Amino acid sequence: MRVVVCVKHVPDVLSERRIENGRLVRGEDDTLNELDENAIEAAVQAVEDHGGEVIALTMGPEDAEDSAMLALQKGADRAVVVSDDRLAGSDVIGTAQVLVAAMKKMAEEEPIDLVITGMASLDGMTSMVPAALATGLRWPYLGLAQEISLTQTRAEILRSADGFEDRLAADLPAVISVTDQVNEPRYPNFKAMRAARSKPLDHWSLDDLSDVTDLAALAIGEREAGTQVLSADVLPERAAAQVVQDSGDGGVKLATYIAEVLK
Repeated sequence: MRVVVCVKHVPDVLSERRIENGRLVRGEDDTLNELDENAIEAAVQAVEDHGGEVIALTMGPEDAEDSAMLALQKGADRAVVVSDDRLAGSDVIGTAQVLVAAMKKMAEEEPIDLVITGMASLDGMTSMVPAALATGLRWPYLGLAQEISLTQTRAEILRSADGFEDRLAADLPAVISVTDQVNEPRYPNFKAMRAARSKPLDHWSLDDLSDVTDLAALAIGEREAGTQVLSADVLPERAAAQVVQDSGDGGVKLATYIAEVLK
């Protein structure tokens, strides 16, 4: 089974993030998207159960190699980083088109059986890329999996949506996105970190994809993006809390405060 797991290099959610000229500033304190760790674990478990290869795929700036290396440490067999200045400012559609082109290039070597992604990236939080990948590949999409059951030819997931539990199934090849409830990602030990250094890590530009896609037809870059950030403001600091001492009339004071707020 040949599994591609899509990962993203994002600004650390605990860092002080900034937007300049409508773009999130990157390259200062970036890391592997936390929700993609569950996708990596799901891909590694699939290959441990059925044999095969896990390929970590990411699109981003040059330092996205750091997240690709972490995916290798966590069990991926190979990684590919697609980086090109022409990709800066791309939205969901452009990102998905480039990732699909990269997968088509991989498939020239050997067919891909399964694509696994996290449920969202912690910078954009659109959750749209997995479905866009499935559309571009013309494969079935099973989203927000909490449990995955795989055979060599079929995938079945359990998910919770809108208060219901759904069991969905599709023949492979397919695209699956997973939630952070699907597994517990492994932490790489020293042996795994050392082994990752000898695993293949390829860097592709857009020109490397020209044999599998028409570059002129890709909706990439800021000019082709369907969305733009018009403004962004830092949330104001919270005001100091108002402490009410309960001397037997705390309930009355609370009700009075709520009534004043709701005026």
